[in-house]
Formats: sequence, structure tokens, C-alpha cells
Amino acid sequence: MKLRCERDVLAEALATAGRAVASRGALPVLSGVRLELAGDRLTITGSDLELTVTVELSVAGLADGVAVVPSRLVNDIVKALEPGAVELETGDDDARIASGRSEFSLKTLPADEFPRVSAVDGDEVRFDADALTGALRQVLPAASGDDNRPILTGVLLAAEDSGLRLVATDSYRLAVRDLPGVSVLSSGKQVLVPSRALAELSRALGDGGELTLRLGERDASFATANDSGGIVLTTRLIEGEYPNYQGLIPQNQPNLLTVSREPLIEALRRVKLLARDATPVRLIMSADGLELKAVTQDVGEGSESLDATYEGEDLTVAFNPDYLLAGIEAASGEEITLSTIDSLKPAVVRTPASDDYLYLLMPVRVQ
Repeated sequence: MKLRCERDVLAEALATAGRAVASRGALPVLSGVRLELAGDRLTITGSDLELTVTVELSVAGLADGVAVVPSRLVNDIVKALEPGAVELETGDDDARIASGRSEFSLKTLPADEFPRVSAVDGDEVRFDADALTGALRQVLPAASGDDNRPILTGVLLAAEDSGLRLVATDSYRLAVRDLPGVSVLSSGKQVLVPSRALAELSRALGDGGELTLRLGERDASFATANDSGGIVLTTRLIEGEYPNYQGLIPQNQPNLLTVSREPLIEALRRVKLLARDATPVRLIMSADGLELKAVTQDVGEGSESLDATYEGEDLTVAFNPDYLLAGIEAASGEEITLSTIDSLKPAVVRTPASDDYLYLLMPVRVQ
């Protein structure tokens, strides 16, 4: 195999496919990315068997072939080269990378041992990716990163009467985002997609475009295309019963705070500087407005007052500041509302501008 390609184009493709590469595992070949050149079309594939990312791009092809090269090393080398054309050539057991006066040689991995990922057998659905990009940004932060609870590391995609619903929770917070008019699942169907796969998909979508989805019994694939190539992401679905999240959402919350979103974000960022060692930030709500306060023993305290409208009994509620900030940042519009019952029951963040987003957060008990 022999080809030439611009450094930045090749580096981006290697990095994208490389994010699916296994950091450790039983198959040493999975530490590499598979390169396949046919004419002027280069296909780069990285996989850990749970997630597979394939990138196609146009290059100057000089000789067709297939090779597997160490992912991290080849990526580091290409990124370190000076801007300009890069020449990549592979032989029986080595690869040569050259650009300008720089030249590197590295051992390849056995290409015949690299697992082939079969295409997902399912109906094809095409839709505009812009809406999904925004929805993923809103729900992904709430998904759990604890592999001991695999169900909670996924994002639930569920068919609703109005369209598609995305749900994520780590048991401390819950994010729900509706996409009206987006019909990618049959009525009553739901699937659980690993949040890691959707995070990579969100990166790949970039500025949007058209997205092609195929859903199988145990896996799913998402494909994007552009003038120079495209990306296909294939992931195994998570099996199991998702928690009854609807039962967690309070139906009647008598206390309602309405506050400008950007000033609240900036104030939270400042006050949480004094929220050290898992110290929560208190929200002190009254007819006079809102006060944010953080007190850390033997360190100090910070507070800030904000103009706000509040309906209900005077109340102080404490939250993990990072969790609260994530939910508010994910909301859209100029204002947010915070609905509460008391200092111990879940609070709900919404935006008056739209009913499509909901963020539920458990308070922190303080003395």
C-alpha cells in the first residue's frame, strides 16, 4: 500500500478512528487501526469490539493494500510532522511515514487477525443530524460513567407520540430531551445506546448534515457522509431494563424560581470556587430573589445575589455545583426555571422557551 495525503486530513481521520481502539484487551491487534486503500479511497477502522469507528477519505492512492498500524504511535507521528503532504507506504511487516525531511518506520500488526465488523442488519432511516447534535449535548452529561452499572452508562432512545425521546441518568440526576417530529423508531420501541458511542457520534457530526441510522437486534450503526468521505460508527446496544425514570419526575412542585440563565451560570462558576472537598452550593430562594452560597470549613465562603422571581415559601436547597451547572448550561433560552417541593426532594430545571428539555437533580443534605 502506498498513498499521499495532507497531514491535517490524515491526522484527523486517524484520531477519529483511534478513539474506538482498545486501550487493553485480549487481542493485541485491536491496539491498531486497519488501513485499506482501494484506488483513491482510504478506509481507516478502529475497534474494541464494542464500538467500531470507520472513516473514509480521499487520498492520492499509489498502490492498493491493507495494513494494521499501531494507533497511538502512528497518530502521534503524523500530528508531529510539519504541515504538508505525508507519504505512507506499508510492506509485509512494516510501515514507512515520510514528510519533508522526516521519515519514520514502524512495525505493523497482522492484518488478517483484525476482526471484520459485519454490517448492521436493519431498516435504514435518514434524518437531519442538527437536532440530534443539540439533544446529545443536553443529555450526555447525565449518563453514568460507572461500568459497574452498565444500564446507566447508556442513553435511552424511545419512540414517543410526538417523535423521539432521549433519556440519561446516573441516579443523581436525570436529563430528558424530546425531538418532536423525529421518527426513527417504530411505535413503542426503545433501545439503549452506550453513551460513549453517542459522545463519539456527537464529535463526528460536527456541523450537522444528514445522518443514516440502522438498528439491529443487538447493534446499531450511524453514518455521516460528506464530499471527501464519511464516518460510520457501529456499536453494540446495551441489554437490560432501563429504570422507570417517569416515576421520578415530580408532578406537583409548589415552589418556582425563574432567573436569567447566563447571569446564573456566571455566578455559579464564581461561587463554586469556594465549594471545595465535595461542598455543595446553597440556593437561598425568597421573595427578595436568589442568593448563592458556598461554605468550606477552614477555607472560607463565597456568596452572590441575583435578581430572580420566586413563588412559594422561603427555601434553601443545596446541590452539587458541577451537576447543577451542567443542567443549566445544557438548557436553552434566556431564562430557566427551578421547581422544588422542599430541600430534600428532587428539583427540576426547565426552560420557559421550550417544553422539550427537563433536567432533574437530587439535592444534597446539609445542616
